[in-house]
Amino acid sequence: MSVSQIKLFMTEFLKKEGKFTFAEAGEGKAIIVLHGLMGALSNFDATFKYFSEKGYKVFIPELPLYTLPLLKTNVKNLAKFLHEFIEFKKLKDVVLLGNSLGGHIALYYIKQYPEDVSALVLTGSSGLYENSMGNNYPRRGDKEFVRNKTRAVFFDPEIATDELVEQVYDVINDRNSLVRTLAIAKSAVRHNMAKDLPNMNQPTCLIWGKQDTVTPPEVAEDFHKLLPDSNLYWIDNCGHAAMMETPEEFNDILEKWFIERNI
Repeated sequence: MSVSQIKLFMTEFLKKEGKFTFAEAGEGKAIIVLHGLMGALSNFDATFKYFSEKGYKVFIPELPLYTLPLLKTNVKNLAKFLHEFIEFKKLKDVVLLGNSLGGHIALYYIKQYPEDVSALVLTGSSGLYENSMGNNYPRRGDKEFVRNKTRAVFFDPEIATDELVEQVYDVINDRNSLVRTLAIAKSAVRHNMAKDLPNMNQPTCLIWGKQDTVTPPEVAEDFHKLLPDSNLYWIDNCGHAAMMETPEEFNDILEKWFIERNI
């Protein structure tokens, strides 16, 4: 199946119910996928398709990164939004799968509502520390700067398509989105999870790109040390978004972990 076919597959399952917009497919144990700050639902196209056909019910809610009141635009309220979604869909014992900011939201969620979550999957997660787009970020109107920074997120810069660069560029050049992006980034620094991780007993799968420059390998090592029940898997020639850059390897590692842990 081609990339365009996969995107069509997920679009087919896009829904709007109440205040929530989300992709949903499959039957079985619920996996809730949480995208990152500059991410989109489509970043998880391949994972969404794969696991929705492997006996799981997969959800990707669209996070209200740019629509919450400014003072409520933070990790805490994004976790609260996730709780509202889980209650709305009447889900129990969910698996949370998060990339970058999405991983951070999952961690904060477990801190608040541990009884809802049976397992955790983190890939390139924030929550401890991360490198931003650089000291000059954001530079509005400079598309080449945005292109270079977006390409640097991946080991293979060709993953940063014109479409993806345009998406990031649009966020930076819209004042509403930019202000909220900065608010969330500052919130992520404030909500450091290091002291909370030893209390999180959910089985955790850490899948990390060896060439991740945003949340570098030492971040994964620290997560592995601090989480009581974690397994760490490396993907070589891979940057910050393994589920986009190496989807087949990512899905294979995760499926084997699910089987091993009976999830």
